[in-house]
Amino acid sequence: MTFIPNWEEFEKSAEMLYLRDPINTRYSLKYCHTKGVFVVKITDNKKCLQFKTEVQQDVRKMDKFVSNLIRHMASNDN
Repeated sequence: MTFIPNWEEFEKSAEMLYLRDPINTRYSLKYCHTKGVFVVKITDNKKCLQFKTEVQQDVRKMDKFVSNLIRHMASNDN
């Protein structure tokens, strides 16, 4: 599993991954206090995308992305 270095690229790829297979796609968000790093991971059991950051601005982008992802998951459009 490799990390995508650019947030915009990760966000676009993750959304496409979710829209391709919404039933089997899941995500996790992890914080490592000793390193001060947030890691977001999204997978559909075939492809795994990861992004990590230490920058607070990127954490806000992660929060917004996860909120949009949850909104997609809760909608009846699946």
